[in-house]
Amino acid sequence: MSALIASPAHRSRVLQALGVVPWRRRALAAVPEAAETAAVAESISSADVVIVLPPGSAVRELDLLGRALYAFGPQLARAARVEASDSETMQVPHAKAYLVFGQAQAHTLGRALPADVMRDAHIVLADAPAEVLGQAAAKRRLWQALRSVRRALAAGALP
Repeated sequence: MSALIASPAHRSRVLQALGVVPWRRRALAAVPEAAETAAVAESISSADVVIVLPPGSAVRELDLLGRALYAFGPQLARAARVEASDSETMQVPHAKAYLVFGQAQAHTLGRALPADVMRDAHIVLADAPAEVLGQAAAKRRLWQALRSVRRALAAGALP
């Protein structure tokens, strides 16, 4: 702003005339650490979406998937990501929806989850990240899978 603006009232009138809405930073209330860690543990144990990825994905593939998830909002962008492993000890958090990249990871998820969790969850299968990176049709299917997960979460159809 210029030096002619002398008072905050004058500044607000000028900004209003220009159509600018000034934003003010809010002060955060102090949250006790015990309550914060309990909230984080609760959010992890009852995750909305879990992304199941193949082991050893390349950085380019993970970057593409991260950008695609970010495009669909914070709920998918902050989703838990799990690498599928062939071992029987794979730990997968229970969630309302699962986005699985690749047929092999879908089979691994099926072995890792109890039947009642699989029955209640919305499971969407997408192509492997390497295919998404190289094929336009795989990108289209990924976009449709992300839309399906977002619609299911928005509709509240998930328990």
